[in-house]
Amino acid sequence: MAEALGWLGVPLAIAAGTMRGSTPFLFVSLGECLTEKSGKINLGLEGTLLTGAMSAYAISYLAQDSVGEFLAPWLGVLAAGLAGMVLGAIHGWLSQQPRVSDVAVGIAMIIFGSGIAFFLGKPFIQPIAPKLMTLDLGAWSNVPQLQDALRISPLFLLGLAIAPLLRWFFKSTRWGLFVRAVGDSPEAARAMGISIFKVRMLSIVAGSFLAGIGGASLSLYYPGVWTERISTGQGLMAVALVIFARWNPINCLYASLLFGGAQALGPALQSVGVDSFYYIFNAAPYILTLFIAIFTCSPQKTLVGSPGALGTNK
Repeated sequence: MAEALGWLGVPLAIAAGTMRGSTPFLFVSLGECLTEKSGKINLGLEGTLLTGAMSAYAISYLAQDSVGEFLAPWLGVLAAGLAGMVLGAIHGWLSQQPRVSDVAVGIAMIIFGSGIAFFLGKPFIQPIAPKLMTLDLGAWSNVPQLQDALRISPLFLLGLAIAPLLRWFFKSTRWGLFVRAVGDSPEAARAMGISIFKVRMLSIVAGSFLAGIGGASLSLYYPGVWTERISTGQGLMAVALVIFARWNPINCLYASLLFGGAQALGPALQSVGVDSFYYIFNAAPYILTLFIAIFTCSPQKTLVGSPGALGTNK
């Protein structure tokens, strides 16, 4: 894209890459935001992302002959969400057992989810599954590069809608109040008669459902393949993203766009011949994660917006 337009195409390529690359970050971060608002951390979302990507690709491939190439990917998206829910239920139950660490359970779920995805996904590495149809918002233009940039995934638009909806859920609904109460003060929530186990279980399962859909966006949209290295650590980066976003769904949206843009920076510059710092540009999302970790390491800054029970065994 950028090569045909010269340097003028670099911002266009970054914008297109931002919308493509931010979609999995957006779904995983929104899911983790919901989980952490209840006072639990799910470090196992990397495994959920991989399992969701594999499930979506496998179901899309297997269902194409029976339901057609248009519906098959959407069945894959649903399967990815359901697979995420299964892993979320396991994580939710284990993490709420007495004297069990969220971090230990998260690491175990990364290994478990990744192992399941790699084992069950081996037959689907070579076959080509139907991809999600895109919305061609650039049909009005005669510039092919602009047309490519404006091919938007419906999952990206769905994520844009979920972010304000989740914020409204936290602020204006009874269940949103329950989630915040359990996350901020489990003792007060228990005194109100709220089931801490139930609220946290539902929050983790729902958050994992969103993370699974994030995996579907990887295998059925961009890059649109199934390989064992497709996630490149995005599930773990999303945890840092939520902290950076101060547990605010709208800020999660902005932070996801930032991470997606960082991911698109390397390919955009490489397309116009800037390859001297190829590895540094491609490592931009990881460098950004490191800077966020350093920026938020101050206790005074980290506690702003943080649920009171986060990181405890209460």
